[in-house]
Amino acid sequence: MILFLAGTSDARSLALEMKEAGYSLHCTVVTENAAEELKKAGLIVQVGRLTAEDMVSLIKAKGIRAIVDASHPFAEEASKNAISAAKKGGVPYIRYERESQSFQYEKMTVVESYEDAAEAAAARKGVVMLTTGSKTLRVFTEKLLGNPEIRLIARMLPRADNMEKCEQLGLPQKNIVAIQGPFTKEFDQALYKQYGVTLMITKESGKVGSVDEKVEAAKDLGIEIIMIGRPKIQYGIVFSDFSEVIQALRQSVPSQSVTCKKETVF
Repeated sequence: MILFLAGTSDARSLALEMKEAGYSLHCTVVTENAAEELKKAGLIVQVGRLTAEDMVSLIKAKGIRAIVDASHPFAEEASKNAISAAKKGGVPYIRYERESQSFQYEKMTVVESYEDAAEAAAARKGVVMLTTGSKTLRVFTEKLLGNPEIRLIARMLPRADNMEKCEQLGLPQKNIVAIQGPFTKEFDQALYKQYGVTLMITKESGKVGSVDEKVEAAKDLGIEIIMIGRPKIQYGIVFSDFSEVIQALRQSVPSQSVTCKKETVF
């Protein structure tokens, strides 16, 4: 059995290809929403964040023969835990990651962290649209909400816990865009125009994450961009093609034509 870290749309597609290749998967995701498509495909899905120790326990209990990490490019903690667990459990670690994108735009500033992005935004004036999700929202509210010359607009998934976090951090309801993508370039442009956005903050999560649409929409309107670069993690060899992942897996673990049963673990 393969321990598979999923959660993104391309990770779900990879899981299905691995299943077709004859591998039995134990998939892990953070939320129930992310688990739905995997459960529909009849895959074993465990919902919740896992520590390195949790993963080591799974390796022993489930007879895990390899870890395939297809978590989000910014799921830094999950990847570090998986790398550590693979070493402790004595199994191969294989990393799949969306291809990185490069953009040419004179009004784009690339930074290394959320904190750097918040600092850079605090030096500007106008309407800031944050499109990096709710996990690090506090980093930006602490820097930007108290500035009378900045209006912070946060775009995030329409989940109850996200709305609760916004309320706790003091982000006004009128400044919340609760919606789920992917979005077209035209939609992004309409949103920027609606709020009079002068600065957009995003992260380099790849084409599958619709970063190119956000960036191109901002470029066409002359909106300034702050781009957060991907975390620098020593993965070893990184694959960005499904066939490469399966080939690497076959070299480490021969496939077995085992049908995955439907099961949700809490």
